[in-house]
Amino acid sequence: MSNQVTIDAFTPPEIAEHMENIGVKKANLDFWSMITLAILAGSFIGFGAELFTLTVTHSGLGYGLNKLVGGFVFSLGLILVVIAGAELFTGNNMIIMAWVSRKLTLGQVMRNWTIVYFGNFLGSLGLVLLMYFSRQWTFADFHIGATALNIANAKVNLSFTEGIVRGILCNILVCLAIWLCASGRSVIDKILAIIFPITAFVASGFEHSIANMYFIPMGILLRGEPNVLAAAGLTASDLVNLNFHGFVLSLISVTTGNIFGGGFMVAVVYWFIYRRPENFKARFKNGQIANIFLELFQFNRSNKAGKSEQR
Repeated sequence: MSNQVTIDAFTPPEIAEHMENIGVKKANLDFWSMITLAILAGSFIGFGAELFTLTVTHSGLGYGLNKLVGGFVFSLGLILVVIAGAELFTGNNMIIMAWVSRKLTLGQVMRNWTIVYFGNFLGSLGLVLLMYFSRQWTFADFHIGATALNIANAKVNLSFTEGIVRGILCNILVCLAIWLCASGRSVIDKILAIIFPITAFVASGFEHSIANMYFIPMGILLRGEPNVLAAAGLTASDLVNLNFHGFVLSLISVTTGNIFGGGFMVAVVYWFIYRRPENFKARFKNGQIANIFLELFQFNRSNKAGKSEQR
């Protein structure tokens, strides 16, 4: 019998099983592989953010078309993450599927999120420094820098609630892009699956915590450049929130939203549809929903106890 080759996309139930297995693999990566892949992802998303900044500067398009084209080129970031291979915090919010299926402990999930988030931060900051010293921000009579400054300033002036809600909406679309990628069997499939959700989130003005690790530090560096301020038509008093404190507050609100949007509104919803246990429906009807989540934490504790006994 010859092996059959199919080009059909994976079905949603197959994607759900695949995503659980990927989550387990991601959580069990060794530290050095995980942190290195995370640094790469931070720089990859930074390249998307840099290309967005360049593209929307003096494009001559109307507001909507300008945002649409900017979102399209920003897709470069996630394309690099998925195709080249890297660990991105927002996409990794999907590994919560494996936790809900009791294939991972909460400790394993938090280890992955913590290492990857920190690695993404390092990768983003590294690219910020490279771009700053490249002086690309001086192009077009400092208007590239002016665009970067305005983007950063707008982000730190969002309210905490706006940051959370825009973070939720962003990571629904980012994780849907990851979900669609898992259905593809070729590089072209995966690239096409990425473009539309990512274009939608960027064009809509939603907030991505890792992208903001590039946008806001770049703005903080450029706020001290008089030529950039002049090109942007801003003064120091217009930039009172563009500092470390504003950056941290923005990251907290947007990251919280990203976790909820990707982890719960995509991963847990699809787990419920395709991967919930057969007895879940009966237990749900009997009001035992709280017990199900309690068992998850008990599984976490018993797993730790088993490991300590082995030692």
